[in-house]
Amino acid sequence: MGSPEEARPEEQRLGPVVRRRDQIQPGTTDQRLLDTEGDSQWVHTDPWRVMRIQSEFVEGFGALAELPSAISVFGSARTAPGSPEYDAAVRIGRALVDAGFAVITGGGPGAMEAANRGAREAGGISVGLGIELPFEQGLNPHVDIGVNFRYFFVRKTMFVKYAQGFVVMPGGFGTLDELFEALTLVQTGKVTRFPVVLFGSAYWSGLVDWLRGTVVAEGKASARDLLLFHVTDDVDEAVALVTKETGPPPPIPYEGYEA
Repeated sequence: MGSPEEARPEEQRLGPVVRRRDQIQPGTTDQRLLDTEGDSQWVHTDPWRVMRIQSEFVEGFGALAELPSAISVFGSARTAPGSPEYDAAVRIGRALVDAGFAVITGGGPGAMEAANRGAREAGGISVGLGIELPFEQGLNPHVDIGVNFRYFFVRKTMFVKYAQGFVVMPGGFGTLDELFEALTLVQTGKVTRFPVVLFGSAYWSGLVDWLRGTVVAEGKASARDLLLFHVTDDVDEAVALVTKETGPPPPIPYEGYEA
């Protein structure tokens, strides 16, 4: 009987992966799994990250699957308690619950905390979807259901999948990221019936003017794309705009198959 080196095959199948010639690895997958010796660098490899990503989707889906109709509220973590913006977010969170919706935020301080606070004080469901950041303070105390994520793209999926619309308070890069993610998904038809409301006309007017005067004017977007969002300074109007288009989509008629 020859040595393992002499008997090395020309092709190795590791699940769906095929390795040949010099790329063949010694041993088997089970052997490497059960071997208690060796370094732990494998937990930092891309295949292992895929499992972590999958687990985050599973945890998020499991935690939010039975959530009733909800609206995601975005805004700056730096919004100061007691400021007009903070108070408006509290009132928006409360009004959304009164309208029959759960409230989803990023779970942090500032405007997010305010919306969660309004939802909790109104007796509704207050959800916080946090993210692992070097400077993150953790979930605010007004969150009833909280999920912390490692990966931004998993968290962003949850915001869209489990919400029927967005209310966007004044905010920074993170808020802008969520805003344009939602607008892109609606523009490209990836999601339908998804209203987006910008609260605070003074804050958003510069952005809207730039979109109209530069982006649309230079043909980088269509004028009708400006209809994908609404701008308001009124809490009741914001809630009415973000909730009036929600509800189950109309059934798609079955036309059968051609013979």
